[in-house]
Amino acid sequence: LHSFPTRRSSDLVNERIEDQLKNHAVLLYMKGTPYFPQCGFSSKAVQILQACEVEFAYVNIFDDDEIREGLKEYSSWPTFPQLYVNGELVGGADIMIEMFESGELKTMLDKIKAA
Repeated sequence: LHSFPTRRSSDLVNERIEDQLKNHAVLLYMKGTPYFPQCGFSSKAVQILQACEVEFAYVNIFDDDEIREGLKEYSSWPTFPQLYVNGELVGGADIMIEMFESGELKTMLDKIKAA
């Protein structure tokens, strides 16, 4: 009898998340899409990114239950939207608003545009 190590589904979800983060310098996990946000916080996050004039990718968490649940564990952040820059969690809408108002977010995103 041979045993074959199985991979936990959470490992596979984490790999998918890491792959998404590697492929997009600015990535927003949100409810809905930039054209049709499905919550006020996701709408605000999109408005902030557009105001910073930065290209960003997004994942509609309603389209992918595994990502929606896996991301909460991956990031230790229970709510959406979640903004990632260069693979690092920046935060949700409240943090984005604070950073946008202080100018810190635009500075961070301008570095991405310059790269």
